[in-house]
Amino acid sequence: MSSQSTGRRAGTVAGSAGAGMDAPSDTVDEDSSSGVGVGVGALRSVDLARTVGVSPQQIRNYADAGILPPTPRSPAGYRRFDAGHREALVAYRSLARGYGSGAARAVMRAVHAGDVPGALALLDAGHAELHEQRGSLRATGEALRAVAEDGPSAPPLPRTRLRIGEVAAHLGVRTSALRVWEAAGLLTPARDPGTHYRSYLPADVRDARIVHLLRQSHHLLPQIRPVLDDLRRSGGVGALRTALAQRERALNLRARAMLEGAAQLHGYLTDRPSGEESSASSGS
Repeated sequence: MSSQSTGRRAGTVAGSAGAGMDAPSDTVDEDSSSGVGVGVGALRSVDLARTVGVSPQQIRNYADAGILPPTPRSPAGYRRFDAGHREALVAYRSLARGYGSGAARAVMRAVHAGDVPGALALLDAGHAELHEQRGSLRATGEALRAVAEDGPSAPPLPRTRLRIGEVAAHLGVRTSALRVWEAAGLLTPARDPGTHYRSYLPADVRDARIVHLLRQSHHLLPQIRPVLDDLRRSGGVGALRTALAQRERALNLRARAMLEGAAQLHGYLTDRPSGEESSASSGS
């Protein structure tokens, strides 16, 4: 290298340090191709950034947040990343796609604190949440089939407002059942401004019929509410069926992402030094 280019490089480094950059090591790491300030086999923050397509500053944020394992520095203050940091980075990014960034951050922090059982428990919680969402989706699908099968034989909806006794007679249920469903938040009939009697619109009667059908199929009241919410939001059975199919595809994609994230984490845990967990948990 010529003395002229060396002088330019030295001037650049000195100017960056004088501008108050994060650390001398990071400035040199971004711009130096000679590896000055990092040891043999060490990686720069820019190297890790290129691995997952983020900025070098984001890598430093990950390191400061505990997402990456402790990062040693050289006597001159340079960060010394290595292959282990890269593997932790890939594991975190993969976990974030399936479990969400918050859960992924908590998992990696637990691992680096030596609490691997705690990290695994967080993964279990993510899978339990997904399982619950699948159960809700399945219940909605079953309810949708019940509504669709009852459609041709169901009596036509009234075109005028009905009182609670009239709705009960129309559906063949007790008025007390309608009151229970209202108390559970499943029905929201208006009140007549003069008499304060309940006044059921055709949409309220439809909802009451759906509740009655699902109760006959032994659905619990908390299971019925999401079905009604979905029907009201989608605007009908056909639209809800499409929405359920889309939701199932989204859950399947998330499940695969969780599987990939767990596999990446397993690889990272397997490749870590065996004494790293115990030393971290003992505070050494």
